[in-house]
Amino acid sequence: MGTSSCGDGEKQRIEDEEQYGVLLYYKYTFVPDLDELVSFYESSCNSLGLLGRVRLSTHGVNVTVGGKLTALEEHIAAAKSNCLFEGTDFKLASCHHPLNDKVSQECGFTSLSIRVVEELVTFSTCPLLKSPEISNAGKHLSAAEFHSVLQSAVLQSANEKPDEDGKSENKELVLLDARNLYETRIGKFESENVETLDPEIRQYSDLATWIDQNAEKLKGKNVLMYCTGGIRCEMASAYIRSKGAGFENTFQLYGGIQRYLEQFPTGGFFKGKNFVFDHRISVGSSKEDIIGSCLLCNGTFDDYSPRCRCRLCRMLVLVCNHCQVKGDMYVCELCRKHGKGQVSSSLDTSNQPSESNGDDRKQKLRILCLHGFRQNASGFKGRTGSLAKKLKNLAELVFIDAPHELEFIYQTATPPPGGCNKKFAWLVSPDFDQPSEADWKVAQCQFDPLQYQNQTQGFDKSLTYLKKAFAEKGPFDGILGFSQGAAMAAAVCGKQKQLVGDIDFGFCVLCSGFTPWPLIEKKEQGSIKCPSLHIFGNQPGKDRQIVTQASSDLAGLFDSGCATIIEHDFGHIIPTKSPYIDEIKAFLNQFI
Repeated sequence: MGTSSCGDGEKQRIEDEEQYGVLLYYKYTFVPDLDELVSFYESSCNSLGLLGRVRLSTHGVNVTVGGKLTALEEHIAAAKSNCLFEGTDFKLASCHHPLNDKVSQECGFTSLSIRVVEELVTFSTCPLLKSPEISNAGKHLSAAEFHSVLQSAVLQSANEKPDEDGKSENKELVLLDARNLYETRIGKFESENVETLDPEIRQYSDLATWIDQNAEKLKGKNVLMYCTGGIRCEMASAYIRSKGAGFENTFQLYGGIQRYLEQFPTGGFFKGKNFVFDHRISVGSSKEDIIGSCLLCNGTFDDYSPRCRCRLCRMLVLVCNHCQVKGDMYVCELCRKHGKGQVSSSLDTSNQPSESNGDDRKQKLRILCLHGFRQNASGFKGRTGSLAKKLKNLAELVFIDAPHELEFIYQTATPPPGGCNKKFAWLVSPDFDQPSEADWKVAQCQFDPLQYQNQTQGFDKSLTYLKKAFAEKGPFDGILGFSQGAAMAAAVCGKQKQLVGDIDFGFCVLCSGFTPWPLIEKKEQGSIKCPSLHIFGNQPGKDRQIVTQASSDLAGLFDSGCATIIEHDFGHIIPTKSPYIDEIKAFLNQFI
């Protein structure tokens, strides 16, 4: 009996240690030594086997990581020993272990990403007339206080005389959801007598514009803001309060929806499910009520695990199992609202394209192709001949030389005889000199695989050059870049909003890319919203030019909701064998 008891106890101990969890927390505070904080997270997360996203700035931290519950508890204890985290709300939840599937990869739960950023969350991609001060954020209301305010509004309206429509709405109180449309589709706060304002935005950085355009709906009201865990309300509430008189009474739900559902497990005033940015996808109350609906048939549905997306903006959409058709392309409600595209489904023949003059052939995409460092258009065209052939029914590839002409380099004792095609670059090193007509240079050393890290100059000239190319050779549906060309294309994506009218395109394909200098300190994880396809080798050492991690880090700068990643088993190439070419075609088909 004693042996059995010990065995059971040991089994329970092992099960407890193996329990998995997710930890979310943020803290706005002045960080005096970022390097020291980076070292803390690298040491703590790596030693404890934690995976996920850590964002650090001089203004604080924003963390979402997963791992064994015991490891997460150790990490919390270590963080609490640092005075920087005094008063931090550590939200720890147990859950199933993430599978190495598409959802986990999209959410960043198959690796650890620690990045230093300018903003913990990007509040606006455009310069604001008056940037909010986080010290001016709305007053925190606990879950109980937030609930009490709504409960009091219910009781108050019950004693008031209904209006002409039979409603008794509290005109002094308004709920404001600070989340994205794909989140509010499946869950939100609802009270019959309190208006809930849903901005219906694709991304948080659009919220400032919505607030500016709808300020009158907030002025003079008691505004109750909420989001998933609280961080998005901090900056947004400060921005509302910065508008002055009439906007002072802005409050926020401390700990967000997560803390509210912990306090009110049956849901309280929250209906549906709370969308979360990890492998769990969503978390509901004990009621498990569904308020979401299928984009196509309007049937009750709220499961995002199929990862269906709008073919135009790449936002997640809800498409029920019955309506899902392999290869189908969907158009979200926001794109339809602005007259872009139609919903595609074999179940809805009214949305199928009709024949015109007997010709129902698809129009090809036009893709501008940017070669790598020390290459040229003709050479890159030759190297991608197989790709062009396999995409001939989908796309026309257009090749151009980069604007920076490079010196001829040779490894042998004397220059090679005969002519040599000129080589070009998009980005160059600070000591770059434009070569003369017949300028040969002996290589100083063997190939340096890290040379791209020194190529920090020349972006402005290349950008002007691309504007001219778009004007003279365009229009283009997308940009494909290889190696340094991918870095250049990524930098253009980072400036896409500022380049409207000069460089217009709908997507990018980045092959064996790396983070270019213009993006290194100016963009945070997931801040680039351009639909993107990232293609790179998954075996360290196979690609001698660009290391795997560099390409992975570049992909991380793009919004996971807009990014598709293809990892292959080869080196510094664009693979054209199956299944890789099939995945490339599937991505491009979204834009036909």
